[in-house]
Order: sequence, then structure tokens, then C-alpha cells
Amino acid sequence: MGVFNSFATSATGLTAERFRLDLVIQNLANINTTGRPNDPATPPYRRKIPLFAQMLERVWDDSALPPRYRGAGVRVTRVVEDNNPPRLVHDPSHPHADENGYVAYPNINIVNEVVNMITATRAYEANVTALNAAKDMAQKALEIGRG
Repeated sequence: MGVFNSFATSATGLTAERFRLDLVIQNLANINTTGRPNDPATPPYRRKIPLFAQMLERVWDDSALPPRYRGAGVRVTRVVEDNNPPRLVHDPSHPHADENGYVAYPNINIVNEVVNMITATRAYEANVTALNAAKDMAQKALEIGRG
């Protein structure tokens, strides 16, 4: 793998983890966004979850049968909404309360979101470390070439 390929691979990881962190923040910001239970006109916010897929690059080698592939990073394939039912809270005075006095809140678990935030942050840091290591190796190679 060339040094520029490693830069690109780390960059895809940085982009994906930043996107995941943005979704976690969006989920936390909407933790109290309400809706009416069983009313499609005013649904509560649904937690967003990114789906990742690895990107593969074919290794062009005529003798390789079957063809070989190597990792070329990661990408977000799509964002799905959590299908868990909303959390119902009895609050008859709330404007979104149904005829029984229940309000639908998103089924977002703050502990899970904080764990996802920490995981995304650590993965981002790991990609920065890999990017810096590749950069340092490239600089050392240039110094050897000058000497």
C-alpha cells in the first residue's frame, strides 16, 4: 500500500466517524422532541443510526485467480431510523398528549448515545494517529532521498 493510499484510507475513516458523531449529537439534541402516540401526522423524533461498509480496491495482478482485493477505507452507505417504539410518558397537560394523557418521546437511551460518542471519538483519534504515522514515514523517506 502506497503512502497516499494510507492517507486516503485514514481520511475515509475520519469522515465516517465525524458523520457518526454528528448523528449522535443530533440524537441527543432531539431527546425531548415529542409527538402524539399512534398519530402519523405528529410522530416523535426517531434515533438515526449510520451504516458503514468497507471500500475494497482490486489488486491488479494477472496471475491472481480469483482476483484479490485490499481495503481502501470505509464509507457511510445509508442512515436508518431506529424502529423501537417511542417512550410513552403520562403528562395530560402536554400539548401533544393523546386522549389518555400520554406523550410519545423518542426511545433514545442517553447512556448508549454517550457510549457511541466515546467510540466515535476514539476511532477518530485512531485515524488521526494512523494519518500522522504515515505522514512521518513519508517525511523520513524524503529525508533519506535527500541524503
